[in-house]
Amino acid sequence: MSTHAKRERLLLADLLEAAGPDAPTLCEGWTARDLAAHVVVRERRPDAAGGLLVKQLAPRLDRIQAEFAEKPYEELIQLIRTGPPRFSPFSLKQVDEASNAVEFYVHAEDVRRAQPDWSPRELDPVFSEALWSRLERMARMMGRKAPVGLVLRRPDGQTAVAHKGAPVVTVTGEPAELLMFAFGRQDAADVQLEGDKAAVDRLTETKALGL
Repeated sequence: MSTHAKRERLLLADLLEAAGPDAPTLCEGWTARDLAAHVVVRERRPDAAGGLLVKQLAPRLDRIQAEFAEKPYEELIQLIRTGPPRFSPFSLKQVDEASNAVEFYVHAEDVRRAQPDWSPRELDPVFSEALWSRLERMARMMGRKAPVGLVLRRPDGQTAVAHKGAPVVTVTGEPAELLMFAFGRQDAADVQLEGDKAAVDRLTETKALGL
């Protein structure tokens, strides 16, 4: 049975291929080529991927990612489609699903929503619930640097506290949209915000959300 991560992987590859290497993305300063290189390095160069989390290792990651970005674009797309090599932890189905379902969904939307003619994507309920489950577990980490209190709320009333503090801003939307917001794609997320206007403005303008 296909996993969510596998499906999102193939969709991301298709979107990158269709967009072309110079297409913009929601990742500030990155073209589709840069985003493709990031995905490949994350899976295939664990010696460099530590730079995603450790500030001191970031220059090495940037250098290796730039080297991959110089590869033929079609090669990068194929490397994404075929997935990680056997020695990579991501080659394990459970690790792939836990680590990549959200990663690939967000990056697929980074490509889609940066295009002027993009349209909302309807997600199946099972995947939507899976995204909410991940969001609940990741909310505090993604919102840890929020400048105000942050509550994420589904239309059915379920909530996840991403950051404790005052004043509080409540962001309401479907799980996928809340995920995009929490990952720092505030301008591209279809959500409603409630709270003090100054607090709302600070939240929508901050660059501090996300991992």
